[in-house]
Amino acid sequence: MLVALIAKDKPGALDIRKANRDAHVAYLKSSSDTIMMAGPFLDDAGDMCGSLIILNVSDMAEAEAWAANDPYKSADLFASVELKPWNKVLG
Repeated sequence: MLVALIAKDKPGALDIRKANRDAHVAYLKSSSDTIMMAGPFLDDAGDMCGSLIILNVSDMAEAEAWAANDPYKSADLFASVELKPWNKVLG
């Protein structure tokens, strides 16, 4: 099943994101069999302000567990995180 993780950073949290980015990217790379695509949302100034990650998992519990272990979660970066079932049509 495909799940879209849609996360929005807390206001003013760019320094937290930058400080934890290497650990987050390493986590993504260690999950290459689970991650279909991933990248940050950008604000009007071009600064990172959230994340979109498409997970290929067996069920929603696996998606929840993956999200719970993300270093950005440990750093308390996000104001909100949504996990939504997603259907790939193109690409």
